Amino acid sequence: MKVGFIGLGHMGSGMAASLLRAGSEVTVYNRTPEKAKPLVEQGARAAAQVADACRGDVVITMLADDAAVERVVFPDNGIIASLKHGAIHISMSTISVALSARLAEAHEKAGQRFVAAPVFGRPEAAAAAKLFIVTGGAPDAIDACMSLFQAIGQKTFSISQKPPDANLVKLSGNFLIASVIESLGEAMALVAKAGIDRRQYINILTSSLFNAPVYHTYGGLIAEQKFTPAGFAAPLGYKDIRLALAAAESLRVPLPLASLLHDRFLTLLAQGGEQLDWSAISQLAAKDAGEVNSFKG
Repeated sequence: MKVGFIGLGHMGSGMAASLLRAGSEVTVYNRTPEKAKPLVEQGARAAAQVADACRGDVVITMLADDAAVERVVFPDNGIIASLKHGAIHISMSTISVALSARLAEAHEKAGQRFVAAPVFGRPEAAAAAKLFIVTGGAPDAIDACMSLFQAIGQKTFSISQKPPDANLVKLSGNFLIASVIESLGEAMALVAKAGIDRRQYINILTSSLFNAPVYHTYGGLIAEQKFTPAGFAAPLGYKDIRLALAAAESLRVPLPLASLLHDRFLTLLAQGGEQLDWSAISQLAAKDAGEVNSFKG
């Protein structure tokens, strides 16, 4: 299958490499062309502009936020203007429910197909083709993309025929992950101030009641205070909580804990945490407890 891939950040580069290993013919585009070089060395073709990545059957976007997706989709030389009739745009970014609905409508008007397929997993999972994928869209479009999903991830969940539903599931999942990070930070601040070793504490948790990937991954990062390099940067976590709150507001669903997390991320960013992993919000509890004076990498 001929695939265009737009967005070669920490996640996208690993996902595109997985497609190449699976035998897809991949054309890659990134706003910073240098990021395409390692993939070209693995057999990808480099696109000089967005339109050049839209000549095949499918184009995948994996970009940071709504604005980045809008910049490549809607201009005169963008995805909608360049995709052929019946071709598929797979948005694997974590974007707003509102933008997902707008994309679905715009592609339908253009005679194209749109699938929302956001992913759960950090860059190491993307590189190992171990992501979890949540899809929303027409069944025939999802079926046509299934070989690509199998190359990128370890399991695909088809949630709905409406693309925005997949984005809502993704946002709700990221809200839950952030909730775990916050609660781990608070619990670890409590035991650490009593002199209990953080690593031993996490080992107890993950060896008993909390033997789940999210506790292993983030418990380890928090215990080691390893927040750089960022696998998922704090501004992206802040963005996702904002989008979850926007979706909740449109549905009239109060999310009190999400409001707390919004302020935790805002505090982290205000105190210089732009380059840190989003798990660094855990340090706020330690600072409140007088355990740390500044954020560590």
